[in-house]
Amino acid sequence: MTSVITTNSLTKKYKEKTVVDHLDLKVPAGSIYGFLGPNGAGKSTTLKLLLGLIKPTEGQISILGKEVNLKNRLEILTQTGSLIESPAYYGHLSGKENLQIICTLKDVPEQEIDRVLKIVRMKEQKHKKVSHYSLGMKQRLGLAAALLGNPKILLLDEPTNGLDPAGIQEMRELICSLPRKYGMTIIVSSHLLSEIDQMATHVGIIDKGQLIFQDRLSSLHEHSRSRIFLRTDQDVAAMNILKQSEIPAEWREGTLCLQIYEDDFVIKAVSTLVNSGIGVYRITEQQMSLEDIFLHLTGKQVSL
Repeated sequence: MTSVITTNSLTKKYKEKTVVDHLDLKVPAGSIYGFLGPNGAGKSTTLKLLLGLIKPTEGQISILGKEVNLKNRLEILTQTGSLIESPAYYGHLSGKENLQIICTLKDVPEQEIDRVLKIVRMKEQKHKKVSHYSLGMKQRLGLAAALLGNPKILLLDEPTNGLDPAGIQEMRELICSLPRKYGMTIIVSSHLLSEIDQMATHVGIIDKGQLIFQDRLSSLHEHSRSRIFLRTDQDVAAMNILKQSEIPAEWREGTLCLQIYEDDFVIKAVSTLVNSGIGVYRITEQQMSLEDIFLHLTGKQVSL
């Protein structure tokens, strides 16, 4: 799959502190790329580097097949929308009036406003003063501003931060619909593992400025080894029978756990127990959560 954003040894240092450390990103076209890491890992700095808001200490950035430099930076940015940190607005103006100002700055026709407001489901509130908007409405207005000009790439930094559960769900649905409906590629950064798990097609995990994982979300989940737990009427006897039958099992969390989870193996284990007079109450498959995988990869619990 073609990558629309690539970086090569992208690095940003502030004096002696390395915030982004030789990052090699590959963001496939049409993907929702979840950029995942704890607070302070370097996510926002990376997005600012991609947008040219700060200069890299070293390394290269290519967007839409072109290496970003001073000559073509503005041309590339016209095809990029962004929502970085909390969007700022003129509270005394309406949502539509705020977008009119952004249209002028972006040199985008004002006919675009109704189109983007429809996408973010804000047409009914366009004449309302922004000072009267809820936090969720402000975030949606920020997304509408990012969509002006129909960009090919969208960079969203913690877009669900501070939203209530209903607002998070609404923002998530909006983001997930954009690649399918408009062919956009989206990078969405978050420290909320559950959010990325529900939105992303691809994932990059950053910790202390270094990329420690990058692949499809499904590949990340393949790192999680399923575990099969058995509840029987005689757990100790069941363990002894499995050992005698050379079926690998162990005690985990106080429960009998099979160490191999292929279907044929599970059938063999259960049949062996039943034929030995052991009653099997329950068979439970448990996969590592994304939080567990992150802990496994980084050696520490993610900040939530």
